[in-house]
This record gives sequence, C-alpha cells and structure tokens, in this order.
Amino acid sequence: MGNKEEYGFFAMIDRMQYIGRWALMRNSRTENIKEHSFDVAVIAHCLTVLHNKFEKDNEGAILPDPYKVQAYALYHDCTEILTGDLPTPIKYRNKEITKAYKEVESEAAASLVELLPEDEAMRAEYMDLLAPEITTEEDKLIHKLVKAADKIAAYIKCLREESTGNGEFSAAKVSTGKIIRDMNMPEVDYFMDHFVPSYGYTLDKITGRDA
Repeated sequence: MGNKEEYGFFAMIDRMQYIGRWALMRNSRTENIKEHSFDVAVIAHCLTVLHNKFEKDNEGAILPDPYKVQAYALYHDCTEILTGDLPTPIKYRNKEITKAYKEVESEAAASLVELLPEDEAMRAEYMDLLAPEITTEEDKLIHKLVKAADKIAAYIKCLREESTGNGEFSAAKVSTGKIIRDMNMPEVDYFMDHFVPSYGYTLDKITGRDA
C-alpha cells in the first residue's frame, strides 16, 4: 500500500482520443480510435451473444464468453497510439508491407506493456489483449468476431457520412458492405439486417415517436 510508483499505461490508452481515423477521407465529422473502439466492443459483444444463441444446440460448437470478445475488441486498435492509423490501401498493399506493419504493431504493444507494473502475469494479460496470438480454434473465432465488428463499425461510419450528404464514403460503404456479407456469418448478417438500418433513422423514428 505504501508503494508510490506511478505507471503511464492507462494514461497512454486515454490518448487514443487524439488519433484520428479515415485520414485520407474528407469527413463531415472526425472519428478517433477511442470512440471507434467503443463501437467495435459493443458490436463484438452482440455478435458473440448472437453466435452463442445460434450455435448453442450444435454439438461441439465453440461458444466464447461475450465479455472476453468485448475486451479484445476494446483493445484491438490500441497500438495505433504509437503507430498511427495507417490507411488500409497502404497497410494491405502487399505481403511485405503487411508483415512489416504487424512487426511494428508488436513492438508498439511491447512498448505500451512496459508502462505497466513489473508484474509478469499482469503484463502477459495486457500483451495478449494488445497483440493476441491466434493459436486455437476459439482464438480464430474471437478474431473473426472482432474483425466483423470492426468492419460493421466502419460501415456504420460510411452510413453516417452519406446521411450528411458526403459522397466521399460511398465507394467505401459498398466495398465494406461486400466484405461483411462475404464473411458468411449468420450473426453478422443478423446484425446487418436487424440493427444497422436504424443507424440512419431520426431520433423520433428510433424511439418509435415518429408515427
């Protein structure tokens, strides 16, 4: 209790609010990775709840803890505090660039973890969140759910921009929508069909007061 050591990990995490997304696009409203991560976490939790609902009667099905998936989603972009948000066309231009960027992300994760107390278990816990190793079938499923949530959040951003009359995001909406549908995940399709449309509604229509 008398330890007066100070650690900067969470102060650095808080700085996610200063890292903008969609840097090459003209935005009607800027978006930072902190708010984006919240959106992804909310969606990933729901996708996991839906997945478990759809798969609960299938013998041998993997049913992840929704809160575990939510945690991975919440931390999925934290390394961009140090790396910045590299535009997708550059990040995935070729295998060499993608591999190099992954290495930079791992180094960024290690740098962030060094801001935690020198406790091996605690550092391992957060390293897993910042730079997860995908080794099991459950890991693969969690990764797919977080990736799907990330794409859905991006699609919703495109919808919001289009609703303001900004045509800059029209092509991104189409391409992102196709990526989402090509995932062929029932939980993802359900979210797109039943939850996403209301993002374009007025407040009165969302709350049912728009008769």
